[in-house]
Amino acid sequence: MTLRQILRLTPWSVRRWVFEAVERRVLPRVAPERRLRIARTLMPLAPVRIRGRTGDATLRVRTADGLVTARVQAATGPVEVRRHNLDRVAQAFDLARIDWFRVPVRNPVRTAVAVPEADRSRVVRLLQELTARDHGLLRPVRPAGRKPQREPGVLAVYWPVTDPGGSMLLGREYACEVEFWQESDGRLRAPRRNPVADSIPAGEPEVVAPEPVFGPFSCPDDVTGYRTRRVFTAMDPDRIEFPIDVVYTWVDGDDPAWQRRKARALAENSWVDEINAQAANDSRYASRDELRYSLRALHSFAPWVRRVFLVTDDQVPAWLDLDHPRLTVVSHQEIFGDTGKLPTFNSQAIESRLHRIPGLAEHFLYLNDDVILGRPVTPDLFFTPGGLTRFFPSGARVDAAPRGPADRPADSAAKNNRRLIEETFGRVLTRKMMHTPHPSRRSVLTEIEKRFAEHVAATAGHQFRHPDDISLLSSLQQYYAYLTGRAAPGRIRYLYTDLAQPNTPLRLAGLLRSRNVDAFCLNDVDVHSAAVADQEALLAEFLPAYLPFSSPFELRRARPETTAATRTLTAPRQPFSTSDVALPPVA
Repeated sequence: MTLRQILRLTPWSVRRWVFEAVERRVLPRVAPERRLRIARTLMPLAPVRIRGRTGDATLRVRTADGLVTARVQAATGPVEVRRHNLDRVAQAFDLARIDWFRVPVRNPVRTAVAVPEADRSRVVRLLQELTARDHGLLRPVRPAGRKPQREPGVLAVYWPVTDPGGSMLLGREYACEVEFWQESDGRLRAPRRNPVADSIPAGEPEVVAPEPVFGPFSCPDDVTGYRTRRVFTAMDPDRIEFPIDVVYTWVDGDDPAWQRRKARALAENSWVDEINAQAANDSRYASRDELRYSLRALHSFAPWVRRVFLVTDDQVPAWLDLDHPRLTVVSHQEIFGDTGKLPTFNSQAIESRLHRIPGLAEHFLYLNDDVILGRPVTPDLFFTPGGLTRFFPSGARVDAAPRGPADRPADSAAKNNRRLIEETFGRVLTRKMMHTPHPSRRSVLTEIEKRFAEHVAATAGHQFRHPDDISLLSSLQQYYAYLTGRAAPGRIRYLYTDLAQPNTPLRLAGLLRSRNVDAFCLNDVDVHSAAVADQEALLAEFLPAYLPFSSPFELRRARPETTAATRTLTAPRQPFSTSDVALPPVA
C-alpha cells in the first residue's frame, strides 16, 4: 500500500496534522516547481469507496452521522433528488387517501407537506413501510433549541443518492418534511413556523400551484402543480421574481486555429511583450475543463437561472450540448458590433461588450469559468427584491500608488477605474472585488458605456490586455452602481485559492469535506511549466469529486475535439447605440 493510499484511510485530523508539518518543515527546502507535487501526494482528494450489498446499485457513504446506504446515480442533482423525495411522499399519501397539502419552508432546498395530526398513526405507519424499501430514511426533525419530542411534529423523509464514486451525498438536506397540523377552533395550526402563515382557517380554499410558488430553489419554467391552500400562493415581498441569466466567457487555448489567430495578432501588437509578461501569458487561456464543472454547479445549486450565455471566439467545448434549450453560444462578432478589434485575446475587452448580448436579461451574473458555485444559493444572495445588484468587496486593497509601467494588467485596470470614479463622484475606491459571480445590470453597463465612451472603446480596441484598460464587469460597474443608488454591499462565503500554492491541496480537501462556501475560485497564475501538469492533476482529482453528477448541458458522447460554433454570422456586424440612454445627475 502506497503512502497516498494510507493517508486516504487516515482520519481527517491526522491527515491535516501530517500535511501542516510537511508544509512547515519540508516544502521550504524543495524547489518551488516540485512543492505542489509533494503536497498533492500527501493530500489525496478522492474518497474511499465502500460497496453496498447490491454491488454498484448502492454504496455505503460516510457521513457525520455514520454510514449511510445510498442509491447510485451518475446524472442527477439536488433539484431532481428533492423532487423525487417530495413526489414519492405525495403519491403515497394519495394512494392511501391521506389528506395533505404543500406548505413553504424556511430552508429553500427542502420541501414540506402538511397532514392532519388526527392521521398520525396512519401516516407514520405508511412512511415506515415506504422508507423500508429502496434504502429510504425516516428521521424526526428536532426543533431548534428544544428537547426531542416523544411524538415529533415534523418527520424528514428521504432516499439518499450518491455518485458512482461515492464522493457526494444528496441526503437529508433535500428531504421532504411531513408536518402534523392540528385542527381546533376552526383553524389549522402548524407544528413550526414557515415563511407565510403557521395558522390558517380550516376552510382556507384549496388550490393547485406550480413549483416556483413554494420557494426560490426551482426552475422558473417548472409548471408542475401541487395541492396547497390559497394563502400559501401569495408572493412574499422578499422574493425575487425578475428573470436572471448567467454569462460565461470561455476560450480553449489548445485549439490550433485559435493559436494561429493569436500568433498573427501578437505579430501585429509588438507592444505586448514590452509592457507586461502577463498581458498575454499562456495560463490566461488554459482550459482545464473548469467550464464543465461550473455548469454542473450552476445546474445543481442555482436552478432559478433562466438562460446561460457562453461567449467564445467561435469555439465550442467538445462535450457541450448545443441543442440545450437554456443555452446560447455567442460569438465575439455578435457583441463587438462596430466597436473594437477582432480577434481579441483581451478578457477586459470582452467583458466590456457583454451587455450587448442579444436577448440577455436586465439582471445577470457574470462568471469566469474558474468561478464555481459551492452549494445551493438563492437569487437574493446576488440581487435585492427591488432589483439592486449586490457586490462583494475584498479585503485586498488597490495599490495607492499612481499607475506605473511595472503594474500587472489587473492592477492597471483597477487604478484606471479609481481615476474615473474619483473624477465623476469625488470618491476614491480602495478595495478590490472578490473573485465571485458578479451580479450585473444591462442598463447600468450601457450607461457606463455612454458616460465613459472613450475609455470603453479603447478597452474594446485592445486585442491584448493594455495599461489603459478598464475592468468594467469586475470592478467599475460595482462602484458606479453603488454611487448612483443601484447597488448595495453584500456578503458571500467564498474561497479563493491559487493553484500554484503548495497549501492548495489541503484547502481543497477541507472544502471537499465541509462544502461550506457559496462559491470558490480556482485561479491559475503564471507558473513554472513543470508545475502545470501537477495543477492539471490536482483539478482532475478535485473537480469530479466535488461535482460528480453530469449536467443536462453535457453530451452523453462528446465530439472528437473543440469545434467551431455551428452557426456563423451572415449579416455584417451591427452598430450599437447609447444615444437614447439618459445619464443620471452626479452629485
